[in-house]
Amino acid sequence: MGHDAAGERVAMQRRGTRRPTPCGGMRSKNGFIKVSGMPRTFRILTLNKISPVGLSRFPAARYVTGNEIAEPDAILVRSHNMLEMHIPKTVLAIARAGAGTNNVPVKKMNERGVPVFNAPGANANAVKELVITGMLLASRNIVPALHFTESLHGDDATLHKLVEDGKKHFAGTELRGRTLGIVGLGAIGRLVADAALGLGMNAIGFDPEITVDAAWSLPSQVKKANSVEDLLRHSDFVTLHVPLLDATRNLINEKRVAAMKAGSVLLNFSRDAIVDEDAILAGLAGKHVRYYVCDFPSSKTQKNPGVIALPHLGASTQEAEDNCAVMVAEQLRDYLEHGNVVNTVNFPNVSMPRESAFRLAIANSNVPNMLGQISTTLAAAGINIHNMINKSRGEMAYTLVDTDSAIPAKLYAQIAAIPGVLMVRDLPLLKEM
Repeated sequence: MGHDAAGERVAMQRRGTRRPTPCGGMRSKNGFIKVSGMPRTFRILTLNKISPVGLSRFPAARYVTGNEIAEPDAILVRSHNMLEMHIPKTVLAIARAGAGTNNVPVKKMNERGVPVFNAPGANANAVKELVITGMLLASRNIVPALHFTESLHGDDATLHKLVEDGKKHFAGTELRGRTLGIVGLGAIGRLVADAALGLGMNAIGFDPEITVDAAWSLPSQVKKANSVEDLLRHSDFVTLHVPLLDATRNLINEKRVAAMKAGSVLLNFSRDAIVDEDAILAGLAGKHVRYYVCDFPSSKTQKNPGVIALPHLGASTQEAEDNCAVMVAEQLRDYLEHGNVVNTVNFPNVSMPRESAFRLAIANSNVPNMLGQISTTLAAAGINIHNMINKSRGEMAYTLVDTDSAIPAKLYAQIAAIPGVLMVRDLPLLKEM
């Protein structure tokens, strides 16, 4: 589903026409006002190769996607670094087909009232399987064993003798009966815990931010650690499943490496900076740590026999790429057409069933009396509110309003002029595709 944006602009110039701002929009000093008065096409810019399974969720009659879209309504991204990228003012949303959003300028989007969607849990099974693979690689000394067999020379009889003489150097341990410590009990951590229990392992978990829903879905056999140090002391294997934040940077440092059980294995399939490489390398050199298994090769860890570094394979399965793309495509479509917000890193979750053909969406700073000013402005113009929902998250608040009649364009300008309003959109009910 590609699109030649440059060709479109040239064609318009030849016809003496100009492409309207998306949705017939207008701008204000406080934000972007989207006012619809015509059938429209949503334009989605893709910055990476996005799974066709996900892109197929955008109906061709209403959506245009491609990597050369001018003035896009939204951006779909995977790994492309957007931190220094110029993001057009027409962009209403950014969706990352993955869990982390370190490559997206979230703070800048907050200032513009632009939600940043992600796909938490969509790649969870792929990462879970890689964690189990990592534990097996470490427990059975698979990597050095492979290097050993690759180095052998001779006929079959010679190879057989060399193998029988050498295999004792690679004797390992079984996972059954060992204890796995899981730091972070989100979608991935819970799946890892369940898989470990299925392999006959014991499981200890630590997550001070665990949600009620996550706690309910956690296997009851998972024991609760009181701290990271408590978990490290009792675990034969430790796996990390936390986002990279200021609070988690160098989460595993010199002090915590020392707290690890002697001969244990550390697995990191989250983010490289969560582990202090100098600290873990010192632990390996002192034989306190048996292996460090990670998804992030570096010059420091390269060729270290105690490091098993994979080339960022955590979500590199076709199934994971499809799942992530489908999840963010559906979230993005629901937001563009109905204003509903689910799974963003900067907005509250706000969803409201359509009960009217007329809907208003407002993103604003989370300050007092904002809702009162919005409803007063509507009432003064004779607009009756049919239904309304408002939620906040940190510094951001978001409101959906269904009205009994269409809202005049000038009223959008009045609402956009309210101090603190970042974005206003008109969302007329579109014909189902």
